Amino acid sequence: MTAAPGTPRAVVFDMDGVLIDSGAHHRDAWRQLLADLGLTPAPEFWRLTIGRPAEEAVPLLLNRPVDAEEASRLARHKRAHYARLTARGMLPIAGAPAFVAALVREGVPRAVATSASRRDMEEMLTEVGLRGHFEVVVTSEDVRRGKPDPEVYVRAAARLGLPPAGCVVFEDSLVGIRAARGAGMRVIGVSTAHTDEELRAAGAERAIADFERLTWPV
Repeated sequence: MTAAPGTPRAVVFDMDGVLIDSGAHHRDAWRQLLADLGLTPAPEFWRLTIGRPAEEAVPLLLNRPVDAEEASRLARHKRAHYARLTARGMLPIAGAPAFVAALVREGVPRAVATSASRRDMEEMLTEVGLRGHFEVVVTSEDVRRGKPDPEVYVRAAARLGLPPAGCVVFEDSLVGIRAARGAGMRVIGVSTAHTDEELRAAGAERAIADFERLTWPV
């Protein structure tokens, strides 16, 4: 299928909440970490963590300054809880495997740009059968600054060999949308963590609940 003029040439996906339905595991892991610290999470505490590397989310959840050593230690603790929880198994977001497979058939360049660690990315995408569809992957180890800094998306576009304006991003987090918009990319929100209105207010051009019935070009 030939794309119309102005249609993005490549697709960049966030992972958690976009390709992988992992939000519940993340929320439970953070809740367990806070319980280990004797803390009761505030209502909707998890919104502070969406799209951020764990090390950057820790001081927000604790609501106090945290030095790099403590942030790293607590982030490892959270990831250990997360690893235990994910043993229950991962599921893809509805329609995501079919949409990615359609992009492969059309020869559309694809990338993943995630705040997750490379190990988590490899395990999660492999479990749902998507890892082999992405040659370009940018993780938290590949950047100096996490979302909402645009670095992760700028790097993804560079590895695809395209200008940022040639890419469309699928994101579920507000910080991720701001990162992609800061990189100069179009963004479609996925409403697994925020409402359609919140996603559009952050800069998404529109929002989808999942990838069912979505076709290329978008």
